[in-house]
Amino acid sequence: MSSSSRSLLLFFSLFLHSFLPLVSAQGSNTPPLWQTLSGDAPFVVARGGFSGLFPDSSGVAYNFAAIVSVPDVILWCDVQLTKDGVGICLPDLRLDNATDASVILGTTRTRSYSVNGVSMSGLFTVDYDFKELENVSVVQGIYTRSTKFDGNQFIILTPEDVANQFKPRGFWLNIQHDVFFTQHNVSMRNFVLSVIRTRSTIVNYISSPEVGFLRSIAARVPRTTKLILRFLGPTDREITTNQTYDSLKQNLTFIKTFASGILVPKTYIWPTEDSYLQAQTSLVSDAHKAQLEVFASDFYSDLPLPYNYSYDPVAEYLSYFDNGKFSVDGVLSDFPITPSSAIACFAHLGKNAKSQDKPLVISKFGASGDFPACTDLAYTNAISDGVEVLDCPVQISKDGIPFCMSSINLIDSTTISQSPFINRSTNIPEISPNDGVFAFDLTWEEIKSLTPSILNPYSAKYTLFRNPRFRNSGEFRTLPDFLALAKNASTLSGVLIQIENAAYLAKHGFSVTDAVLSSLSEAGYDNQTAVKVLIQSPDSAVLIKFKQENKNYELVYKVDEPISDVLNTTVEDIKSFADSVTITKSSVFPVNQFFLTGATDVVKKLKALNLSVYVESFSNEFVSQAWDFFSDATVEINSFVLGAEIDGVITDFPKTSARYKKNRCLTMKETPTYMSPVQPGSLLQLITQPYLPPKTPPSPVLDDKDVAEPPLPPVSAKAPPPAGEGGSTAAPPTSKPNGQPKLGAGAGLLLLNLAILFIALLPF
Repeated sequence: MSSSSRSLLLFFSLFLHSFLPLVSAQGSNTPPLWQTLSGDAPFVVARGGFSGLFPDSSGVAYNFAAIVSVPDVILWCDVQLTKDGVGICLPDLRLDNATDASVILGTTRTRSYSVNGVSMSGLFTVDYDFKELENVSVVQGIYTRSTKFDGNQFIILTPEDVANQFKPRGFWLNIQHDVFFTQHNVSMRNFVLSVIRTRSTIVNYISSPEVGFLRSIAARVPRTTKLILRFLGPTDREITTNQTYDSLKQNLTFIKTFASGILVPKTYIWPTEDSYLQAQTSLVSDAHKAQLEVFASDFYSDLPLPYNYSYDPVAEYLSYFDNGKFSVDGVLSDFPITPSSAIACFAHLGKNAKSQDKPLVISKFGASGDFPACTDLAYTNAISDGVEVLDCPVQISKDGIPFCMSSINLIDSTTISQSPFINRSTNIPEISPNDGVFAFDLTWEEIKSLTPSILNPYSAKYTLFRNPRFRNSGEFRTLPDFLALAKNASTLSGVLIQIENAAYLAKHGFSVTDAVLSSLSEAGYDNQTAVKVLIQSPDSAVLIKFKQENKNYELVYKVDEPISDVLNTTVEDIKSFADSVTITKSSVFPVNQFFLTGATDVVKKLKALNLSVYVESFSNEFVSQAWDFFSDATVEINSFVLGAEIDGVITDFPKTSARYKKNRCLTMKETPTYMSPVQPGSLLQLITQPYLPPKTPPSPVLDDKDVAEPPLPPVSAKAPPPAGEGGSTAAPPTSKPNGQPKLGAGAGLLLLNLAILFIALLPF
């Protein structure tokens, strides 16, 4: 290794150690015995290091995996051989995708070889001496992952490099193609045995899908090195026995004659059909009876999971070792931070695990990540998932009935576009730039007849869909029905009523504020303290109207757009009419091309005046998160809660946030690295200048004029004719005109309101 390469590797080592504090994961909250073969916790095996983020088998990937995982994490090296018999750590026997060899060395040595009967083309490691590769760098070979770190010229490492430089407690060599290398006159057997004889290189596991290779070294390896048969697909044939792997798993006693365990794709344990889990197999218990350890592979947090897991990778890991029936002995992961926290923080919590005070878990349209938004299914499942505050965005029907719906535009969450009601589509620029069929253009009976449609916010760009079996299930509920459901749910601490478009509705004969006040009063929410009422709106005039009612409600001001800062005078203004503020995630941690660029002072400024801060929206889909959160919703939640100290999360997957509040790592004396908040902007520092994303202007600063609004207009005596077919014609609910200026907003704001009112009265 060149001196410059050593210096670069040292820099990354020092940087990553400062990225997160390296502390012990041990504490007094040790979980009970596991159902593994040994009775100990399952192992975390980091495939190529932290290869889910950094180039596979790079020094930074190995170092980062060692820092953010459980202390006994096992580092995995896929061993390939060069022409002169040197072993190197690379995920493929071709250099093409995993390195920049085609740029550095050219493509003149492109070859086509038969690998286990399959023709493959590319730049093969066996066609180059090790010295020829000294200027070749490893790069990101999976194109859905970030390539921003490729400019760092991470050198190709040997297994000895990995063992000696990172000194892992566990080291795993995977030998995938012994027969192929033998055909090209280099001996994988000789290389592996030479590594094992080196006292400075301790190899704990050696795996291979080739029975012949494992049997050839079985008598030569020390007892401290375990041999593992790696299973390929069920119909693939093992090259030395010509048996399918499905048939091999029927003869576990034979495997025990030369191996200590098996490594199988996770679907061998939990089969799937149409991306839903089927009944688990008996493979783990059968293997344990044969005294074989079982490791599960193919854990990728940045690929779609079976829908049963609601895009939550922690939930997936827990199903393999905390299901009450069996536990695998280890998992092979590209994102080792996630199984680390699953094992140490979330396994064996139990139903009565104590929940931390923060964050407050607030639903977004109920459990809308799993069921159509604002339906009875979304609400009842949110309650069973552990939500603390259940939300209802209130819309008004043509006949004046308040009901819960995610959007005033019925096209967004129903199948109305496929119904005859689509002929009532209109364009209302004050509400939406797009045409829509709006709630106030249909009666409640008509709305009840609509079929719900699950929200799929990441389907158009990323083809990620939510729970298709329930995509059109459930029924919509009126606001009184919602309030009755919430009042009878003993686990809820509050309800959040969201009000939007109040001024427009008032001008067209509907008082949504009066409808909400009346429903809350009739449901008995004014005379109880068990369930708190939160009123949220992006319109300050709405909150002022509720403040005038002197109800014991928490008033929440919603800032719809991302902001980079907020003026102190604006915070004071907000404090005059609100108790809490809801802001976007990027208003806390700004993002540029999926990388956090730093942190704002918005939360700090709001909390300085005792305003609670809620943040939205937290989703489980990995594409909703910055790279800094490692494709793990729990890492993201933790970073906002411990790092930014927010008071509540608004989420369409409340189960994930509710489980987060119960994790035992939050009560440890020292927080382990896998439960430490990320440092915003740290990953950007690892990107070389040519690869940095272009700078973008900061989001606007929230100032006084953004918050200032005229009072709500008086409710029209009669709704005017619609702009298109099917407009509102129902008599509006009665309401007293609201002509009061904003309370306590300051002289400047009062003058602005008066000016707007004066202009509105001018004849034209």
